[in-house]
Amino acid sequence: MDFTPTEEQEAARELAGRIFADLSTHERLRAAGTGTDAELWKALCAAGLPGAVEETGLLGLVLLLEEQGCRTAQVPFAASCVYGVLAVARHGMEEQRSRLLPGLRDGTTVATGALPAPGTVAAADGRLSGAVDWVPWLRDATHVLVPDEERALWLVRTEDAAAVEAVELTAPWSAARLVLDGTPAERLGGTGAHDDVLAAARIAFAGLQAGVCAGSLARAVEYTSVREQFGRPLSTRQAVQLRAADAHMDTEAIRVTAYEAAWRFDEGLDAAGAALTAAWWASEAGKRVVHAGQHLHGGMGADLDHPVHRHFLWGRQLDAYLGCGTELLAGLGDLLAERDLS
Repeated sequence: MDFTPTEEQEAARELAGRIFADLSTHERLRAAGTGTDAELWKALCAAGLPGAVEETGLLGLVLLLEEQGCRTAQVPFAASCVYGVLAVARHGMEEQRSRLLPGLRDGTTVATGALPAPGTVAAADGRLSGAVDWVPWLRDATHVLVPDEERALWLVRTEDAAAVEAVELTAPWSAARLVLDGTPAERLGGTGAHDDVLAAARIAFAGLQAGVCAGSLARAVEYTSVREQFGRPLSTRQAVQLRAADAHMDTEAIRVTAYEAAWRFDEGLDAAGAALTAAWWASEAGKRVVHAGQHLHGGMGADLDHPVHRHFLWGRQLDAYLGCGTELLAGLGDLLAERDLS
């Protein structure tokens, strides 16, 4: 395997890093509250970054999401790229691709996904009924990808839904409850599309978690290097160094497992197990890192307005969204058992 970014991937990452650094500042995030930063989203789309994912692949998307996570930028970038750009490009019919991809590339169409949520929605004659308790970025989305109880994927226009009821999550992800009542929908993909999109989502959001953790750790390192106690920087204390070192190793484990899973996905190899592994590391290790980042800030870490607190909220939200460690391990165990039986 080779995780070395291509020139296109590296150029996209550098561009995304500059845009996030310029526009996703503490002051702008505080002003945005729990909503999306519309100006930042326009800047990303104007730079062509959502559309670039078609060329750079899932590994390229992971690199971009690391930049987003480092600054906890409040835009539906991960959701629209995974459940929109990649899902339509890989599983849409030619007519769907020509109709939907231009809007997804320029940001006028925003997609999200009600995954994983099997068994909550029923399909009959191209219409869906049921509810999904919370869908990230649904308040910003024009389309939502919904799995039915048979694990078929359907694309629904949010304006056609029976209700989109705003809910607040741990992280400010502009989420909402989706209610469907005979809502018209169009099928996306065939057999295997659900598992393919779910694996891509797990890998992408693991990459986002790697960025969240890297940002949290960077803030902790900066703080402990200047904060003094008894005439010495906190960073000179062995306990602080060990805690930071553990957080660094956890962050690297999240990053490398996400890279491996994305590489396998892009190469057309079986990535289901690697996706579950990356998601498990992002869930379990991610919690440890954001807790360490807040703890290493001492009393400042208890300030809800401190930038490091956003990393804590995002880390815990990603843990919940990915499915939590025990659930992911159970899924990985089932997958391994199925392979042994076959």
